[in-house]
Amino acid sequence: MSVFNLPDLGEGLPDAEIVEWLVSEGDEVEVDQPLVSMETAKAVVEVPSPFDGKVIKFYGGPGDVIKTGAPLAEFEVAGEAGKEASTQDEPPATEAAAEDDQPADSAPDASAGEDKGEAGKSEEREDSGTVVGKMQAGGEVLKERTSTVGGVKVTPAVRALARKLKVDLSQVSPSGADGVVTASDVRKAAEEGTAQPRREQPSASKPEPEFPTEPEREQKPASPAPSSPQPAAAASGEWEPLRGTRRTMARTMSESQKRVVPTTLMDDADIHAWRAGEDVTFRLLRALAAGAKAEPGLNAWYDDEQNMRMVHKGMDVGMAVDTADGLFVARLKGVHNGSREDIRGEINRLKENVKNRSIPPEDLKDYTIMLSNFGVFAGRYATPIINPPCVSIVAAGVLRHEVVPVLGGVEVHRMIPLSLTFDHRTVTGGEAARFLKAMIADLSKAE
Repeated sequence: MSVFNLPDLGEGLPDAEIVEWLVSEGDEVEVDQPLVSMETAKAVVEVPSPFDGKVIKFYGGPGDVIKTGAPLAEFEVAGEAGKEASTQDEPPATEAAAEDDQPADSAPDASAGEDKGEAGKSEEREDSGTVVGKMQAGGEVLKERTSTVGGVKVTPAVRALARKLKVDLSQVSPSGADGVVTASDVRKAAEEGTAQPRREQPSASKPEPEFPTEPEREQKPASPAPSSPQPAAAASGEWEPLRGTRRTMARTMSESQKRVVPTTLMDDADIHAWRAGEDVTFRLLRALAAGAKAEPGLNAWYDDEQNMRMVHKGMDVGMAVDTADGLFVARLKGVHNGSREDIRGEINRLKENVKNRSIPPEDLKDYTIMLSNFGVFAGRYATPIINPPCVSIVAAGVLRHEVVPVLGGVEVHRMIPLSLTFDHRTVTGGEAARFLKAMIADLSKAE
């Protein structure tokens, strides 16, 4: 018997959630055959089988959270040791996260729990669908690929979207390359109601659960309950566990509260001189670069364990992107020297990838400073949260008109409120104020 542990999916996260098993217990599988769909906070990926053999046991069912390095499935392997995944010519897993403008020791996330019992390197495979990222499986790097559901090709992220929107993939007409169903196809089918899932006829007897509860499954989350009894009339909803993005968001916010000493400084920028139709997000990003030029110490990382900081020469901005599943922070690279067109193109690409849950893992980490533009919805000022190892975040509130004195008279100018939260262990109040002043001066320019 061989136990397959959940590999490091290449995102520095400690666990992943089972979306669905693509095989059943007792099935014969081949090396690299899609085994299970796993959802992290950032993407849905398929984990392939590392063996030829029979699947004997699953260590979790849909909705279960499996820790990295914990048992995922057990196999009866063909032959004495089984045929493991072949490994030739694949670059190291760390290569995906390496960037020319990043220092060698810049990655804040530490991978954990690799399956070190598997040998070798992996043969590079073509990916015919949306590439969500790379994952480490038994020492080899694999890419997500499509699988066939209901006679059509689909990626794990799109299959998860179809499940969420209650769309029957077998009734969706694919528009992607090589007959792959895209996220747009699924959304269109959901809006038009042309791919309703078929209702199953109720059976006479209640079937046995596909994944019975077992004592050794320590990964299965227990249903949370109120800490104290509540009157029945006061309970107007049902308790449900946080999953996927929201689970990671809760963990990240808790980590920030433990590791950061935040202080927030607020002010307004007068943008009366802006031309009509100005790109607000680009101007905010450019202002961040101007602030870091005046005070580089806010574009930095702090290692609270070693009591060391790294002041970055370049600027990669972590942009907060709001979704129905929770908050993503996507990395926008090279803001310090990017043109208006290049940066706008990158913003649109990241937003679309986050929307489709197809963003590469390397685009969700290693940012050097953070920006939240919550003003597109509502709110004037805020106390935004810093994700370590960053030491600062800027939040922009909703644009408003305000009466201002001008040459003995008054005028109505457009204003944009700014909130700068910084880690006061490494940034002084004077440094933060000068950073914010430089931002305001840049935002006040006509162009």
